[in-house]
Amino acid sequence: MPHPVAIHFRDIDSAALAAATGRLVLLGEPGEPIAAAARPIDRRLRGAISRAVASEAFAKLKPGEALELGFPAGLSAEAVQIVRLARRASVADARKAGAAIAKALGAAGALVLTGAHRLSHEISFGLALRAYEFGAHKTDAPKLFGEVGFQVANPEAVAGLARPMAALAEGVFFTRDLVNEPANVLTTDDFAARLAAMHELGLEVEILEEGTLKLLGMGALLGVGQGSPSPSKVVVMQWNGGPAGEAPLALVGKGVVFDTGGISIKPALGMEEMTMDMGGAGVVAGVMRTLALRGAKANVVGIVGLVENMPDGRAQRPGDVVRSMKGDTIEVINTDAEGRLVLADVLWYAQERFKPSAMINLATLTGAIIIGLGHENAGVFSNNDALAAALLKAAAAEGEGAWRMPMGPAYDAKLKSRIADMRNSVGRPAGAITAAQFLARFVKPETAWAHIDIAGVALPPEETTLAPKGASGWGVMTLDRLIRDGYEAR
Repeated sequence: MPHPVAIHFRDIDSAALAAATGRLVLLGEPGEPIAAAARPIDRRLRGAISRAVASEAFAKLKPGEALELGFPAGLSAEAVQIVRLARRASVADARKAGAAIAKALGAAGALVLTGAHRLSHEISFGLALRAYEFGAHKTDAPKLFGEVGFQVANPEAVAGLARPMAALAEGVFFTRDLVNEPANVLTTDDFAARLAAMHELGLEVEILEEGTLKLLGMGALLGVGQGSPSPSKVVVMQWNGGPAGEAPLALVGKGVVFDTGGISIKPALGMEEMTMDMGGAGVVAGVMRTLALRGAKANVVGIVGLVENMPDGRAQRPGDVVRSMKGDTIEVINTDAEGRLVLADVLWYAQERFKPSAMINLATLTGAIIIGLGHENAGVFSNNDALAAALLKAAAAEGEGAWRMPMGPAYDAKLKSRIADMRNSVGRPAGAITAAQFLARFVKPETAWAHIDIAGVALPPEETTLAPKGASGWGVMTLDRLIRDGYEAR
């Protein structure tokens, strides 16, 4: 889908502010004078802006929240929106301010005076992220947003700071679009085709079909998809923006385009949300799109396993034993613990082929992580303290909740099977941890690895600060930050 709102940066022009016909947006902070460029507007309104900023109601607002003066006499603007934001505001508050502007935005657009505020680009980023709307399947046209002009002290400098953030927003939108799509549209074929189209951005894209997967020995992944008419696939995306020959960072995503649970079928209530079970693959795709759009100076490979878990007469059964690409056998206790089977083969393939410097997988893997962390934090599991710390630092910097979870031999021991090398499910206790322990069996000792369980954050039940209700795009910003700070900065 196209970018939902056009944003431009312009020089400060008091006359243009006075002539604005859409929404006029100003920044304010109790105890601080309003911007000089806004004072002519304040005079036209007989001091209404100054009084509003000095009011008790404005003082009660949290940073990033807004107060509105509707249809002000003496101006063409339909409203004056005053956003509380101090000169030394945090990045999170600046993005929240942008989101507040976006939530009130209409077809008439807006003119935003941020002046010399050092976080003007972050305000615009928050606005762009919150202006997203998924209307691909609505008969009525989705809400249109008018152009947003930012009046800033140095338009070229701010535009330069905003440019890579626009690429990041496009990556987030790509992920949101994928997660929001229904499964009858986003089949494995359609998903792979959307990824293949990114070769136009400079990505190298390969699609491995079922015949190739059989030759590679991916019995765990293929077992999950054997009950669906949609063919299972693995898609490999490479971005080679770093030094030639340098080992890449590998990003691996679970891409179950719909999960009925298979023969261990899920309850009907809420099953419609299982269109989001490809969320890990969606995040990997969004990150790869971002890297290509902004020309990242790093080597990164994104690999996603695309399957559909359906319960027909050919479907995998509880009690079946499958052989992974690694060679280990797995007793399938629960066909609804399918994501770890997909990831097991893709993780091994990523290491065998690319010998990555580090490997991170993302998956909507367990309901147990939602019980533990709710919808506020993703669960991070890792065999490497430095990688885990870098991930948590990146998530904190981008305002995406993440929390490190424990692992250990006692949890791993629970995977013992009577008839195979391991079993895929051990029941409810510590379910998110034992799932991570299962994945760890397919990680080589020399590979720095992290598993991120995004089941609670990929499709939260309510809107968030930077996203309307629906797919959040969680993880694209965190991983892009990790790559910028840890791989491009070398």
